[in-house]
Amino acid sequence: MEKRLSLRKDTDFQRVYKKSNAFYNRDFTILVKNNGLDHPRFGFSISKKIGKAIQRNALKRKLRDIVRKNYKNLNGVDIVVIPKKHVTDYDYLALKKTFGHVMSIAFKKNKIFYVK
Repeated sequence: MEKRLSLRKDTDFQRVYKKSNAFYNRDFTILVKNNGLDHPRFGFSISKKIGKAIQRNALKRKLRDIVRKNYKNLNGVDIVVIPKKHVTDYDYLALKKTFGHVMSIAFKKNKIFYVK
């Protein structure tokens, strides 16, 4: 994933946590806030409750790959993705399906996030 698509500073994460719209399904919580830029930025907040570092990093790699392939139609939003604990048991296809579901809930008016 490109660096410009990442939320990297703590202040950016805090801004999204404080003033954002939250969307849920049984596997993810996503927080969405307008950022005033011409591209989206994504951040992943994966707690130590999820598992050891190997599991957390593998989950982040899968989610980054899904975002990298599907972000093209999003503009001007900051998104923080917070997975639930049981998501580490999912394979790539199940993860892609459930992540696409929560993103479609968040952007159902615009239908702008399609999972390939």
